[in-house]
Amino acid sequence: MSFSRFIRRSFITTLGMGLFVYALAGPAAFAGQHGMKKGNMDVIDTAVAAGSFSTLVTAIKAAGLVETLKGDGPFTVFAPTDDAFKKIPEDQLAALLEDKAALTKVLTYHVVPGKVMAADVIKLDSAATVEGQSIKISSSDGVKVDNANVVKTDIAASNGVIHVIDTVIMPN
Repeated sequence: MSFSRFIRRSFITTLGMGLFVYALAGPAAFAGQHGMKKGNMDVIDTAVAAGSFSTLVTAIKAAGLVETLKGDGPFTVFAPTDDAFKKIPEDQLAALLEDKAALTKVLTYHVVPGKVMAADVIKLDSAATVEGQSIKISSSDGVKVDNANVVKTDIAASNGVIHVIDTVIMPN
């Protein structure tokens, strides 16, 4: 079975068909039918609702970080898309998903404590991550975080904000 098929199967199985439908239908449709308001979704629910972060959500579950990222925060998450994860060779990604300590280190490197909106990000040249190291930020030619391009900004969540990136960034 290919790794992408494994991820899809794991995503559907782990999150259940209800959340899969939620991801396809979008947050507004689901929220309206179930008493949730879009602004009340945390960073995890917001990522699931977007539909392009299934690998990230699977990795967060594998690392045991769901409850943390559903917590009060606030968090700024530089969220790699499914396409960003596809840039990692399948065998390396599979190994990373099996190594909880390494996976946790990579995922927490994508999280900055506090709610840092795009207008504030572009004023920075670095930011300390939850992992402990700092990410390099450049806005001279578009906004970059380490070697990743920021492709969408300011996706609000009840406990923080998500900025979408096109590459998985790796700590030293």
